[in-house]
Amino acid sequence: MTKKSIRLSNHAREQLQFRGASEAQVIETIRGEPWQPAALGRQECRRNFPFNAEWNSKRYNTKQVRPVFVDESDEIVVVTVYVYFF
Repeated sequence: MTKKSIRLSNHAREQLQFRGASEAQVIETIRGEPWQPAALGRQECRRNFPFNAEWNSKRYNTKQVRPVFVDESDEIVVVTVYVYFF
């Protein structure tokens, strides 16, 4: 768990609304879940959130938030965020 500040890139921030996640969920995921290596020297992690609502006209019980980020010396920079519904 890290205390570094977390900054979303412009791309990641723009994608949140299209993919159905909030900045708070991204931060909670990075701070609370184990990190795994990702492509290009980046890191990623995943967290499941109860959803129990409709997304794109289909009902889902769970939303999984998967940020991909770079752990820099002074901050964490979120490159993109993937969201899965199931």
